[in-house]
Amino acid sequence: MTAAPITVPALLADRVRAAVATVDDPEYPGVSVVDLGLLESIEVHVDGLVEVGLVPTFSGCPALGMIADEVRTAVASVAGVDRVEVRWLGAPAWTVDRITEAGRDAMAREFTVAIRIGRQPVACPRCGAETTEDSLFGPSRCRAVHLCPSCAEVVEVMRSGG
Repeated sequence: MTAAPITVPALLADRVRAAVATVDDPEYPGVSVVDLGLLESIEVHVDGLVEVGLVPTFSGCPALGMIADEVRTAVASVAGVDRVEVRWLGAPAWTVDRITEAGRDAMAREFTVAIRIGRQPVACPRCGAETTEDSLFGPSRCRAVHLCPSCAEVVEVMRSGG
């Protein structure tokens, strides 16, 4: 049995996904919204309409408009796309599990951001020691502030939004 041929909409969807991957999160330059797990769906219609479904880290994130505008611009530049609609989806809920390994590595290396999965201890991205929570409230609702007792680094800890 042979594999089904790749259709033109599938090729266009691949190019659209690549375009979305060029859009960085405004708080983390160099970390794409795809690596952060915001991209949920791409629908390519035969009339040239492309619908992009994104999942917010949390509903009140002040960067949602900026991200949507940048995604719209990036996708509109793809050959074969005539119109772009970007929708913020209410489901599924974003969780830190959606962040790719590349996203986690870049956030740790460039921004001293750790990812908290469940209730596990959080390791310092600089030295690997277990951090302690300094404040449940960080610079946004999806982040807390931890301190590393070993190297004295301040570590932002990304957690699932609300």
